[in-house]
Amino acid sequence: MPLLALMVGTLLCLQNSVEIGEFGAVPDGRTLNTEVFRKAIESAQQRKARIVTVPPGTYLTGTIRIPSGIELHLKQGAVILGSPHHADYLRGVWPALILAADADNISITGAGTIDGQGAEVAKDVLHLVQIGKLKIPAKGWRPSEVDRPEVIEFTRCHHVRIQGVTLKNSTCWVQTYRNCTDLSIEDETVDSKTYWNNDGIDIVDCQRVKITGCNIDSNDDGICLKSVGPKAACEDIEVRQCKVRSSASAIKFGTSSGGGFRRIHIDGVSIHDTFRSAIALESVDGGTLEDVLIENVSAKHTGNPFFIRLGHRNLRASVGRVRRVKIRNLDVEVPEGRPDFGYPFKGPQFGEPHNIEPSSIIGHRDSAITDISLENIKLTMPGGSNPSIARVRQSEINKIPERPTDYPEFTMLGELPAWGVYIRHAKGIQLKNIQIVLKKPEFRAAIVLDDAHEISMKDIKISGAETLHKVILRHSSHVSVPPHIHKSIVRS
Repeated sequence: MPLLALMVGTLLCLQNSVEIGEFGAVPDGRTLNTEVFRKAIESAQQRKARIVTVPPGTYLTGTIRIPSGIELHLKQGAVILGSPHHADYLRGVWPALILAADADNISITGAGTIDGQGAEVAKDVLHLVQIGKLKIPAKGWRPSEVDRPEVIEFTRCHHVRIQGVTLKNSTCWVQTYRNCTDLSIEDETVDSKTYWNNDGIDIVDCQRVKITGCNIDSNDDGICLKSVGPKAACEDIEVRQCKVRSSASAIKFGTSSGGGFRRIHIDGVSIHDTFRSAIALESVDGGTLEDVLIENVSAKHTGNPFFIRLGHRNLRASVGRVRRVKIRNLDVEVPEGRPDFGYPFKGPQFGEPHNIEPSSIIGHRDSAITDISLENIKLTMPGGSNPSIARVRQSEINKIPERPTDYPEFTMLGELPAWGVYIRHAKGIQLKNIQIVLKKPEFRAAIVLDDAHEISMKDIKISGAETLHKVILRHSSHVSVPPHIHKSIVRS
């Protein structure tokens, strides 16, 4: 009976799958297999088979379209290799190696690799720019994202599973999921440092998403949530037990933030060698960012611990909201020099001279960030700032620019008067069990509050080299500073 059951199971598995070798696939990495993949997928649909299997070997191809009900399964040793020619890619929202739109119940699984061959595609894109077939954006200096193929782009798809595969070498964002629901990305590896804008994972206006056990090494933001349409949003997103290295920010919400971000939970992320922020939470296009819990995050060799920003870049929309955010059990160490060594396309240097930037919560002058909880936080900062590079004196805190319409970035206001935490235009902020460690002496304060109200500080420990002032308050009220911490009040 067990043998019979095994035979029946094997037969059912064979009936439920199609292998691309049946259609003349050539695994030499040179022969274009685009038509092979198309025929295999069409045959699977006709046979009512679900799985299209890619056996070991390297299969060069242009765009592969995934329709409803199909699982693309890559066996160990299988490589889907993107064509080096821009003309071999079809366009969804942007061009991509693997495309799906308005599909239901689709998957990419297995132990194989999908390699976008981004450096070679970029050469072809640049050639097309040189001969006038593609253009550099008017305000840009590199080919537009809309002309550079991604590895995966799924749009308006439902019940999506990505499991086990390795994604490499994109010419733009590695993988983008737009307006998708019930999306699961599990045990995926991303290794993409081949060109500009290599975001590891981009989730755009999606609902019910789980990202678990992924290892991301990307030449731009690692895990990036975006919201484009004002009536859409990223909602009910879970990120758990992932590892991230980034030449930009490791976890980032809100470069685009038209609708917003609601009910987001990030747990157990390990970050290393990341140029910008370990955590960047931003609403600058009118959206609402709320009900976010980030916990159990460690970050070593990272340029900035956290950055929370409410701006007003989209002047056609009202100022958005940032509220009900909790960050707990966070341990970040910031180095003295650049933390993103080894990247072929390093994050661009910042425009204004400044010393090491603090963590910051920066609202809008007409709309404060509210209800933020920071608990069990350890920030280890290098110190050693040089006042001859840049300096904001106590009497000059009111001169720190607002820049509500600028691109959101933790360095956007230039030099700040704090080395640990800077809070501006905020209300209802709780800091509990915060340890801030300084390695070298600083001329700046550990914490600066500017137009900050209802601020609760409990169990605050500032250690290491001495600072000029521990805490500075300007235009702030109802602030509880522990008695062992020296404070200075600025009235200008």
